[in-house]
Amino acid sequence: MQVLQVQLVVGPDPAEVGRARRWARSRIARSGIGDDEPLAETLVLLISELVTNAVVHTGCPAVLRMLFAAEGGVRVEVADTSDRPPQPRHAQGDDTNGRGLELVDGLADRWGWQPEGAGKSIWCELDRVSSVPAGSPSGVSLAPGRVRC
Repeated sequence: MQVLQVQLVVGPDPAEVGRARRWARSRIARSGIGDDEPLAETLVLLISELVTNAVVHTGCPAVLRMLFAAEGGVRVEVADTSDRPPQPRHAQGDDTNGRGLELVDGLADRWGWQPEGAGKSIWCELDRVSSVPAGSPSGVSLAPGRVRC
């Protein structure tokens, strides 16, 4: 299996989330995923949520990594230097935050986190269903990478 891997260092400033989205869009387009594919928009939304969580909740730099498998699966990883595990919250009614990991859980085919060095890495994977023949297992699972901030 061939995997294309790209990464971006994100500073500890919420303004960096927009830069991460723009960078991700350009890398997604270069990977062969069309702008009009639902996968592209879903990836950008997931990246936005994971990078926002890292920047806002840790206050430290993060590393965004995307791995594109030749078979069509995409893995997104965001590593930071905080050793605190992610804390899924359940937003109520008019709450303006607290839905990020619920979105990740609802949109990604798989997601999780793992300790990494002095910090952690939160990852999610999406299968490119349109590239999988009918009747075969969907997608590809990509082994987690190691990033140190």
